[in-house]
Amino acid sequence: QLQASGGGLVEAGGSLRLACAASGRTFTSYAMGWFRQAPGKEREFVATITWSGRSTYYADSVKGRFTVSRDNAKNTGYLQMNSLRPEDTAVYYCAARRDTGSNVFTGMGSYNYWGQGTQVTVSS
Repeated sequence: QLQASGGGLVEAGGSLRLACAASGRTFTSYAMGWFRQAPGKEREFVATITWSGRSTYYADSVKGRFTVSRDNAKNTGYLQMNSLRPEDTAVYYCAARRDTGSNVFTGMGSYNYWGQGTQVTVSS
């Protein structure tokens, strides 16, 4: 199971750090991704990190502002979001797939496990 947390209401330009806690399996063997879904829009890719943490990949819309990381000892992944904009408002989901390679995965269909989502609201 994946449990996302850390969402909230923040002013434009502010920061939030989301966490994704994994339970019931060895998180080390899983690549992790973050997606978001704004009202009336489809869910979209945000960021991903390989099982080792050595490789990351970001959507162009968040590159340079968001940082994905993980702490395998704590079975937890993170999404640090800085310089937030109103257009970042969405429900954020974490996802995982078993993979111990160096590939990055940006498609929703690549992930087998999903968290419940956490709301991020950025006011202007």
